[in-house]
Amino acid sequence: MMIDRIGSINSIASGKYGWNNQINRTAQTDSINLSQEAVERSELYRAHELVTSTSDVRLDRVAELKQKIADPSYINDTIIQATADTIMDVLGL
Repeated sequence: MMIDRIGSINSIASGKYGWNNQINRTAQTDSINLSQEAVERSELYRAHELVTSTSDVRLDRVAELKQKIADPSYINDTIIQATADTIMDVLGL
């Protein structure tokens, strides 16, 4: 007894049954929508990360002040009085 083949060996590739034509060819894009609260929290998070990664010490100002203090003519009664007034204002006295 002999069994005959029905169709070709690779019937899917040949497109005989139309399976290749049934693939959805429409392009779909993914998208997300963020709430206003999520956007604000993201901005706050970025600002917090920036602040925490930044040094509290401004080395350029420290070097400038060291240079001024090293000069003996810089410290006079006017500078001392201004410094004392600033300290009193900060302390609320």
